[in-house]
Amino acid sequence: MTHKSPFGGYDLPHENDNLSEEQSDLLLRLASKIVKGGWTVPAILFLESVKPLNYIGSQTMVFFEPFAQAIFRNIKDYNTFRVMMEKRDNVERLLQKIEELDAIQVQAEREIKKKYKAERKIKRKRFWRKLLGRELPDDTISIPEKKSPDGQ
Repeated sequence: MTHKSPFGGYDLPHENDNLSEEQSDLLLRLASKIVKGGWTVPAILFLESVKPLNYIGSQTMVFFEPFAQAIFRNIKDYNTFRVMMEKRDNVERLLQKIEELDAIQVQAEREIKKKYKAERKIKRKRFWRKLLGRELPDDTISIPEKKSPDGQ
């Protein structure tokens, strides 16, 4: 399908263009490092702002390749990333992977916070019972465990 723009027509990328296993693994590793490092928002902002310049950026990476070879031992990932960034679809794939991993991390943090809050509530109850002399002989208040979806 040809898209018409003021600068001429160009073909939209096909949705069935798949990445190789190595490229998808590289995208996953890069996205996970960004999310674990807490760089989700700056990375998304940067990638969204330079998305129209992805090809120029990949060619800049070609220019800096000798410097990268001097710094990094494994230049294979650098070259794979450079080739991937020539296509705008891959920038969008990287953005989607970052957003997906960030959503998973946020959900995990919410669950941890919820569990911590329940533990604090139980400790507070035990403290007041002990302070007021109403402690039960077997004060076994337990934290309710969340069941998994498969029923285990």
